[in-house]
Amino acid sequence: MLAPRVVIFTPSNLLGSANNVAPAVSEALFEIERRKIPLVLSTRGTRAQLEVLRRKIGHGHPFITEGGGGLFLPDGYFSLRLEGATRAARYLCVPFGRSSREAGTAADDIARQAGAEIVRYAEMSAREIARNAGVSEREAQASREREFSERFFFAGNVDLAMQSFENIAREQNWEIRRSEPFWELCSGNDEGKALRYLMRLYRQALRSRIRSVGIGASFDDLSLLAASDQAFILPAAAGRFDDQLLSKLPNSAKIALPGAAGWNQTVVDVLGRV
Repeated sequence: MLAPRVVIFTPSNLLGSANNVAPAVSEALFEIERRKIPLVLSTRGTRAQLEVLRRKIGHGHPFITEGGGGLFLPDGYFSLRLEGATRAARYLCVPFGRSSREAGTAADDIARQAGAEIVRYAEMSAREIARNAGVSEREAQASREREFSERFFFAGNVDLAMQSFENIAREQNWEIRRSEPFWELCSGNDEGKALRYLMRLYRQALRSRIRSVGIGASFDDLSLLAASDQAFILPAAAGRFDDQLLSKLPNSAKIALPGAAGWNQTVVDVLGRV
């Protein structure tokens, strides 16, 4: 079998949701399978959250979780020694981010220094998370199974505490990812590092000049797209691109269609040229 000429990296949410794979991506998934092209899914969610989608599409390639916290490779995927890898169920995991235990301890320490009161995911039940986040208990439990980050929300005097917490976290080399109603604390998580590490493995294993193709739509995808040999940007809505992302990647290719339809078109066009 000939070595593939490209590896496709993409945020998993462009294929739909964990519970509903978009019908529009079916042609691209068929071509990926037919041509045996590696498709590497990345998510800001957890491994447990991504596994739902992976099962639905029969995904058997590496994947990246928690915004670059960990790179997971199916057992036996490469016949190479993976430096720094650890066993994680059916996978070998190469960690880039600090562990969720470290993140949880840091969150508590930073909160004390900032005079803030926080409630962490690890202290909440799936039912409590579901109620606060507006998701099902099953989704909440999967989100709770964090390995390279910790989520939390502020209680008490939020306005005074938030800025102080954020300043102290940065001083101690922790990254804050804001969302509603939860914030997220992590350190070292980097999709671009995971991409570059994985591409070195592909090139070593296949002894080929295989190239990486990144597809994304939001500023959250910057690290993944910037590390790709070729980047494609989809509009967040019809005709409207993330200007902040475009300003960082002026040489990327812009795709006219948004969402799953745009992703499908991009993949089919890329594969038609290799």
